Amino acid sequence: MSDEKSGGTDRRKFLQGTAAGAVGVAAVGAVLAGGARSDAQGSGPTVRDAYPFEGEHQSGILTPVPAEKQAALMVAAFDVVAPDRAGLEALLRTVTERARFLTEGGTPKDLGVGKPPSDSAVLGPVVPADGLTITLGVGSSLFDGRFGLAERKPKRLKPMTTFPNDQPDPAQCHGDLVLQLCANNPDTVHHALRDIAKHTRGAMQLRWKMQGYGAAPRPSGASRNLMGFKDGTANPVGRQAESLIWVTGSEEPEWARGGSYLVVRLIRMMVEFWDRVSIAEQEGMFGRRRDSGAPLDGAQETDDPDFSQDPEGDVIPLDSHIRLANPREGENTEKQRLVRRSYNYDLGLDMNGNMACGHVFICFQQDLEAQFEEVQKRLIDEPLTDYVTPFGGGYFFAVPGVRDSSDFLGSGLFR
Repeated sequence: MSDEKSGGTDRRKFLQGTAAGAVGVAAVGAVLAGGARSDAQGSGPTVRDAYPFEGEHQSGILTPVPAEKQAALMVAAFDVVAPDRAGLEALLRTVTERARFLTEGGTPKDLGVGKPPSDSAVLGPVVPADGLTITLGVGSSLFDGRFGLAERKPKRLKPMTTFPNDQPDPAQCHGDLVLQLCANNPDTVHHALRDIAKHTRGAMQLRWKMQGYGAAPRPSGASRNLMGFKDGTANPVGRQAESLIWVTGSEEPEWARGGSYLVVRLIRMMVEFWDRVSIAEQEGMFGRRRDSGAPLDGAQETDDPDFSQDPEGDVIPLDSHIRLANPREGENTEKQRLVRRSYNYDLGLDMNGNMACGHVFICFQQDLEAQFEEVQKRLIDEPLTDYVTPFGGGYFFAVPGVRDSSDFLGSGLFR
């Protein structure tokens, strides 16, 4: 066992005193990096100029597929300050109008030399689509009575649960609305958020935001998180992913069908402590090889662990992350699986001079309690909790897609 692990009590006391204030208030500086690009050998994600804005479902969930997600992320939550229901509808129409333009690209309007320019020009005189997707979610607080929408609230939507290992910062949790913006480059998501904020000023106000970046496959397969391990190896794909995330059936309001429940978790990673832990202990906590991503009982990243052949955890520890997250116990745990779409972040230093960096965990599912929360309960007090601290985020409902040019995001709320 490493020296760092044996000093766990002292380390946990230190981390508990610094983690909550390490991001946001105490952060100084910001480091953002571009993500993967396809190359001649085809080892990286496909980079496309544009994804469809209209459709049954919003883009940015399964389009593009999570394994080929864009390199840059901005997730931003808002408080709605529109005075009434009509103001909320106008707000959502404006968000839709701006999202349509930004994801398709084009030349901003010329308002004349006597007026402020219609665009920030961060991306130049012509706005490129740059693979941008804009995904809108609504929080449970939107249904609190201000807008007369209580009866239209998605059945399973609620405020984000605080789990025993969390250290939530109220300033970086929840929100009436959330936008997930993903693109090929970080300046594109910055530009998109700035554009939407400008056009919706007086109707919604930023509550919190986090910018993230993806990583190129190194050397292949899933990208790596800031602990050096591959992330998203076992992500459901294709029809299985479709069956796990889209809301269907009569239990939910009719307008919500085709949407999906969205979880955002902002997770601080104590990378400087992590780097002092032996490789054997790191791999035991994850249950995978760091170099290849293979489960400890396998040879390739894509191999499925066979827990039935290791009932005592002699090879893959019983408290390893992959074993707790997905015990592979048949149909019940298969239904609990999530579609993840996560990114890294780096905010510079905290007040103690430690690196303020970590993970923006994003996942989609049909049922918050039956999927995400069941998985999260199994992860309570896992060994990794000595090195990671969730401090922000929220639960949201990603509304169905825009069907045609007359439709708008969240239109079902008003019908």
